Order: sequence, then C-alpha cells, then structure tokens
Amino acid sequence: MQRPFRFADVMRSTFSQVPFLGWLLGGLAAVTVEHLVGFQLAGLLGMPRVPVLFGCVVMLKKPLLIPAAATFVLLVYVVPACVVARVSAPITNRIASRLLRFPVVLPVLFHLALLYGILEMWSDLSAYRDLTLRLTLISVMLTLSLNVINGYMGEFSCSHPGFMALGAYAASVFTLGLFANDRVFGPAVLPPALGSFVFPFGLFLGGGVAALGALAIAVPSFRTRGDYLAIISLAFMFIVKSAIENLEVVGGPRGLSSHPNWATLPAVFFWTVACVWVIHNFVSSTLGKALNAVRDDEMAAEAMTVNTRKTKVVAFLFGAFWAGVAGGLFAHVLRYVNPGTFGLQKLAEVLAMVYFGGLNSVYGSIVGAVSLSLLGEALRPLEIFKWIIIPLLLILVMIYRPTGLIAFRDFDVKRIIRPRDGKGEQV
Repeated sequence: MQRPFRFADVMRSTFSQVPFLGWLLGGLAAVTVEHLVGFQLAGLLGMPRVPVLFGCVVMLKKPLLIPAAATFVLLVYVVPACVVARVSAPITNRIASRLLRFPVVLPVLFHLALLYGILEMWSDLSAYRDLTLRLTLISVMLTLSLNVINGYMGEFSCSHPGFMALGAYAASVFTLGLFANDRVFGPAVLPPALGSFVFPFGLFLGGGVAALGALAIAVPSFRTRGDYLAIISLAFMFIVKSAIENLEVVGGPRGLSSHPNWATLPAVFFWTVACVWVIHNFVSSTLGKALNAVRDDEMAAEAMTVNTRKTKVVAFLFGAFWAGVAGGLFAHVLRYVNPGTFGLQKLAEVLAMVYFGGLNSVYGSIVGAVSLSLLGEALRPLEIFKWIIIPLLLILVMIYRPTGLIAFRDFDVKRIIRPRDGKGEQV
C-alpha cells in the first residue's frame, strides 16, 4: 500500500542531511540579501521600512500589510536560506567531516565565528534588533543557570531575579563608582578609557556577590527536604528587592543610570558562549552526574557515597553565579537598573523559558529562551492580549510535553556539526 503524500516527510528527506555549516551559510546568504535589496524590496511591497522582527510586528500593527510582510520574509529569508543550505549540503558535509579531524575546539570556533557574523549583520540594520538580540542572549544565560537548579538538581528555586539583582547592582556600583560621572557616586575615580578592559572583573564581582547571596539560602534550606527551598528562595527575592529599594546609597527606588556602553553585542555573545560551554562541562562532569543521582534518588546517592548536601550547595552557587553575571550584563545593556525590574514578572519569564524549553537539557534552555524572548517581542503590539497567548501556549506544552520541548537530551557538539542518517551514522 502506497504511503500518502506528506509535506513534512518531503521536507525531512530534503533537509535531514544538511549540516549546521550549511544552515549557517544559508543564514549568511539571507542576511546578505537583506542588506543588498532589503530596503528596495520593502519599498516595492509598500512597506515604509524593512521589517525589524521577521515581519511579525508589522503584521500585528497593520494587518493590511500581512501579504507584503509574508512575501518579504519568504523572498529574503526562507528561499535564500533553504536553497543555499540544500545546494551546499554535499560540500558542507565534506568540510564538516574534515573539520572534525581537528580538535573539537577548532570547528566549534569556526562555526561560532560564522554565527556571530550572521547575528552582527542582522542586527546592524536596526537598533531595536540589536537590543532584542542582546537581551535574548542574556535570557539564554539566565535560563541555563536556572536549569542547573530546577532541572539537573531537581529542586524548585524562585530566587533567580534576586541573584540577577545582586549581580546587576554589584557590577553597576563597580563601573559607575570607578569609571563614570554619576549623580549617586560622583565623578569618575579612574579614566573611563580603562573601563572596557576592567569590565569583565565587574561581571565576575556581580557573579560572586550573587553566589554569596545564594549561600545564605543554601545553608538553611538544604538542611530540610520538600518545598522549603521554593518558599525560602521566594522570600529571598522579595528581601533583596525591598533592601535595594530602601538603600539610597545605590539609588533606592529610582535606580542607577549613566552606565557605560560596554555590554555590546560582541561582549554579550562572548559571555553567552562562555556560559553555555562552562555549564555544559559542569553538567557533564562527575559533579554533574552526582547532581543527577541526587535528583533521581537522594537516599540512593548517599548510599553510593555521594555528598548530597555539598553537591547541591555547589550547584546552587554555580547557578547563582551565572545569574549574577547575566544581571550585570542586563544592567549595562539597558544602561539603567531599577529594583522593580527584578520581581515576580521576571521570575515568571525565566521559569517559563526553563519549563517551555525542557528540563535537564542545554538544548532546551537555548530553545526556550530564544523562542519565548522573540515571541514576546513579536506579540508586543497586542499589549495585554500578549499575556493571554503566551500562557495558553505554555499550558498546551505542559499538557502534551510535560517536561518541555527538548528535555533530557545531551549536548553533542559533533552531532550539531554533522547530522546523522537514518541508521544513526554520521553522513
């Protein structure tokens, strides 16, 4: 009996053997086409300017422009990317095969350089794109760091906005107090030209302060079992927020401004890549395996000589450190930090990204952060209805995929670089 025609099967057979390098070349072709003919094509289609977010914002703001925006996305993004990826597949597969003969760090750096080039070209056409992209990368860091606690460790923490606030304010005090003329801290102590070189130390300081804050939660909560961590961590978030609001030395409820523009796209991209790499190595290490054992059965892990309390404390501080680094970047991307930012809404956003993307998975954290960040920006014209659509989407995911879209999947760099055929062998 002949199988019925399925479009999904055709697409899978057509593109299943395209390596990641092929898709990167396709993306590079798409952003190049947009740079060369994007403005002219938008004018011919009756749009005032190039769509900033794949046409979604234009479609929602002006429904009459839906055909024009869809045509623009099809001609500029979909067709060039798919055609170049498919046509170049034989060549890119051979290149990927040869790259994998070298130490894995070299092909990874090669692919990351191409990815950064695509992101730089795409964001170069609009300041809104640049801001959205940097905030999305920071969301990836936050989601990954929370997944270490809520996914790999199996606990439920609500303290990430508090860690983010500690990191944001610690990094802000470091940069504003030393390198900026600020209304709160006065004139700069050191030459501002040196600041961009010292900025990484400010981010490390933010991460360290967040880790110290995490220690204040870990010591009492990990002596108990059950839901006490969720309660204590939620209280910690409110305590941090209230404390900052009542400290005039850091601006109080008005916050801090005048941040130097040091969290540029290259800087945020570098820190995001570093976060993905470090967290992947952490969860793949012996300590990460011990963390999974504690999550699955703490008593059995103790019987196997795993120091469960030490393992949980280290993982908790590790996740808090990266949340603090993300907070420092967040403050310098917006160039303003306010305690009201780190409340229940921020907690709901980060938790949604973790559970939407998938627990216990680096893939899932990246997918959840990117998809919900871009979806939130795309639905911004709907205003209040945006907060109806996104929760409904999350409810559907929780019903049909309770552990998230991509859960419990190892991060295999070689498999990303080169796909596998139907027999499980690399093509």
